Amino acid sequence: MIKLGLLGFPLGHSFSKSYYLDKFDKQGITNIDYDLYALEDIASFQELYTNDVNFKGFNVTIPHKIAVLPLLNSLSEEAAAIGAVNCITVARDEDKIILKGYNTDAYGFEESLKPMLKENHTKALVLGNGGAAKAVLYTLRKLNISYLVVSRSKENGDITYEELDAQRIQEYPIIINCSPVGTFPNTEQCPTLPYEALSASHILYDLIYNPAETKFLQLGKERGATVKNGYEMLILQAEKNWEIWQNNF
Repeated sequence: MIKLGLLGFPLGHSFSKSYYLDKFDKQGITNIDYDLYALEDIASFQELYTNDVNFKGFNVTIPHKIAVLPLLNSLSEEAAAIGAVNCITVARDEDKIILKGYNTDAYGFEESLKPMLKENHTKALVLGNGGAAKAVLYTLRKLNISYLVVSRSKENGDITYEELDAQRIQEYPIIINCSPVGTFPNTEQCPTLPYEALSASHILYDLIYNPAETKFLQLGKERGATVKNGYEMLILQAEKNWEIWQNNF
């Protein structure tokens, strides 16, 4: 039985597990299992695969997307540029175990954002600066979209939320929420923005997919903005992971 799984902490309801098990069931795949591995310390990750040859791949989520890097043998081009991984392959060459890290978040984000872009969408505000934001920034650079990172403190970003005024909102027609603010169950929360400055020329993209419409997206929609949650990005990266793992079976 081939084993795949998700590394993170804490792990509650997992999109990944239900998505892949449902996929395997629909496609009649009976020799692959996908499970959750809630690891508070990423160093204990090695104990999973060292003595179990059935492990072929992992997904990685918060808080280990960056912390896992020192445990890997190599990185794909985009993972090296981003400095974070969400997908790992496990290969064996005689007694040697080879781990390679990939970042499919960037692929998922790019492919889901591109259909929304119009000529005026050349500047973006990125809310938050964690592992997910790294993939977003990589994609924006690739698409030649200039950006400012917005954070609670100046040390962690280009500007703070306090510096977001109506003029800046109007100047940056793409706003991407990479922070966890608004995630279930805290659905009444939203990033602190002058929402009244939004218009129909704006794109609001929220990496959160639960709830499907965060307060951030709801407030943008009320002002005519084009809005999108992170669900399509999630599906696209999941399928890219599957493609990568299959090449390693």
